[in-house]
Amino acid sequence: MAEFTTGEAVALELPIARIPTRATAFLIDVVVQVMLAAVLFVLTISVLLPSGADTAWLDVAVMVTIVGVLVGYPVACETVWRGRTFGKLLLGLRVVRADGGPIDFRHALTRGLAGAIVDFWMLGAFGAVAVLTSMCSPNARRIGDVLAGTVVVHAQRPLPAPLLAVAPPWLAGWAGPLPLAMLPDDLALAVRQYLSRFRTLTPVVQHELGTALVDAVCARLQVPVPTGYPPLQVLGAVIAERQRRVLPPPMFPVFRQVPMQVGP
Repeated sequence: MAEFTTGEAVALELPIARIPTRATAFLIDVVVQVMLAAVLFVLTISVLLPSGADTAWLDVAVMVTIVGVLVGYPVACETVWRGRTFGKLLLGLRVVRADGGPIDFRHALTRGLAGAIVDFWMLGAFGAVAVLTSMCSPNARRIGDVLAGTVVVHAQRPLPAPLLAVAPPWLAGWAGPLPLAMLPDDLALAVRQYLSRFRTLTPVVQHELGTALVDAVCARLQVPVPTGYPPLQVLGAVIAERQRRVLPPPMFPVFRQVPMQVGP
């Protein structure tokens, strides 16, 4: 078991997936990938050969198919199924962020590219690198997990639904164009913890910690600090906009909300 502190400052214990179950899930995915590649090869040959295409085009099509299957399959599955491939689904595994939250396309792409290049295929000696790095990691993380900031766990229970921040309407226009991709996950986690614990903090800590977080966030986003607004409103607007971009729209009505609409 490993303890995660979620983006909403909730302590969560999840069992880490170790090498035997991860290897089994990986082999299942390899079988699926081989079958998918075979289907794509047949389709490619049936289209290119009758048309009299040059063999160079056939080589390109084969290379694109191989890369697409090795990288595209895990990236697409983990993005659509929120951290699961077919093999992980059968074994009850899930990829989560280092804070226990669900992953998105960016995490899946990093894991997929690292898996194809370093962990398994091109430089990975058919998975030897992934096995060695997982054995040396307390949470059984391969290189792709380290680069993406993820962990593979046994998903025996659903992840807790995140609290959603509500941006003050007078700051929505300011937060809309912010380059939030420049905001690192650890700083965003600190902001969410501040927002969720705001009412338990003393007024002095509310102001000092909030001001420090606003300065850090604006420095990373390379934007000036908005004047005339308390830190609670500024940070709430940033997190609300970040959640709006990351979370699928259908999820919004079912989650609890943390109101950030404090009077101007």
